[in-house]
Amino acid sequence: QVQLVETGGGLVQPGGSLRLSCAHSENAFDINAMHWYRQAPGKQREVVATLTNGDTTTYADSVKGRFTLSRNDAKNTVYLQMNMLKPDDTAVYYCDVRLAIFNGRMIAGDYWGQGTQVTVSS
Repeated sequence: QVQLVETGGGLVQPGGSLRLSCAHSENAFDINAMHWYRQAPGKQREVVATLTNGDTTTYADSVKGRFTLSRNDAKNTVYLQMNMLKPDDTAVYYCDVRLAIFNGRMIAGDYWGQGTQVTVSS
């Protein structure tokens, strides 16, 4: 069973920064492809950032230049660095791992973190 733990949400003022983490407990769990999503109240879920092939990142236009997706050296944790936050960034953020390599075996699926609330307000 793949379990992912998200951390890093909170309340921040406009213009501030937060870093979200999405982690698997095993260092041997190499996250190769995943999405960061967000969902604001009354709005549809949207993709914020995507990782493919372990090293290619793409971003929604609304966050381009402000958000950065990265992995730790062990590759079992993915981060979403969020800078210059705006009130419109307020949402619950979710990670969704689609492909990983674990102990040499490819694992494909749809594995979600529990979500973390980000609130941008003065």
